[in-house]
Amino acid sequence: MLLHAAVRLVAAPLARLIYRPVIEGRENVPQQGPVILASNHLSFIDSVVIPLVAPRPVAFLAKAEYFRKPGPTGRMKAAVFAALGAVPVERGTHRAAQDSLELARRILADGQAFGIYPEGSRSRDGKLYRGRTGVAWLAFSSGAPVVPVALIGTDRIQPVGARIPRIQRITVRFGEPLQPSQSDPSIPAAQARRMVTDEIMSAIQDLSGQEPVTHYNEILPAA
Repeated sequence: MLLHAAVRLVAAPLARLIYRPVIEGRENVPQQGPVILASNHLSFIDSVVIPLVAPRPVAFLAKAEYFRKPGPTGRMKAAVFAALGAVPVERGTHRAAQDSLELARRILADGQAFGIYPEGSRSRDGKLYRGRTGVAWLAFSSGAPVVPVALIGTDRIQPVGARIPRIQRITVRFGEPLQPSQSDPSIPAAQARRMVTDEIMSAIQDLSGQEPVTHYNEILPAA
């Protein structure tokens, strides 16, 4: 936590000086207690942007490969990810996906903020894809409110395939919290999760202005 605070103390003002981001609705993020930040996903850099501009530390799950890169550069990236609250997880199987949600639930049980991308992977065409229902499962099982988040312009900072970030102005919008509840026993659990996920994605779309897509984004294998 001290390392995270130190990184935010140095990196956040520097990033704001260089990129001059427009940040809206920070007051919508509860200062204490568990909260889920559900965001659209445009760039690798998104998991750096949100922790730097949010009003409190935010944990994200990150591919374990990011923490295993060899050499000084790899070790430096791993240290930065860890300082920003990234938690390494294995990817690639249904069991791994469920284990990731269980880990996220434990993070929320500790009263932390947790960031998630309901689309599952980056949008490569700028459209907003159908949300996967893990975000609703997490909200139901933890009781945490969900703050919709819209990132605008992060795809221009680090486009797919680019190694060096570019200087581009971005906008980050935090929407009003949603409090999903599975209160109607007559609605099947899977249907309730689908309904809540669609509500969350609609809130993200209202903030981002992206063109919505009714099918899932393809999850590409790790590079």
